[in-house]
Amino acid sequence: MALKPGRYRHFKGGEYTVHGVATHSETQEQLVVYTPLYGEGGLWVRPLAMFLETVERDGQILPRFTCID
Repeated sequence: MALKPGRYRHFKGGEYTVHGVATHSETQEQLVVYTPLYGEGGLWVRPLAMFLETVERDGQILPRFTCID
């Protein structure tokens, strides 16, 4: 699945810039490369499947990350 680079909001409120999707050289797992827009920033990765999953919060099913661009 293609993931659009841009600005995303985590369901807990933090905002992130998604740079793109990388492929792990050993496992071929797809990883989202992103930078938090708070704190010290830096480059982080998270499995694409986890990035795209839904979570339950206060009885509601929400996407873990939502594109806000």
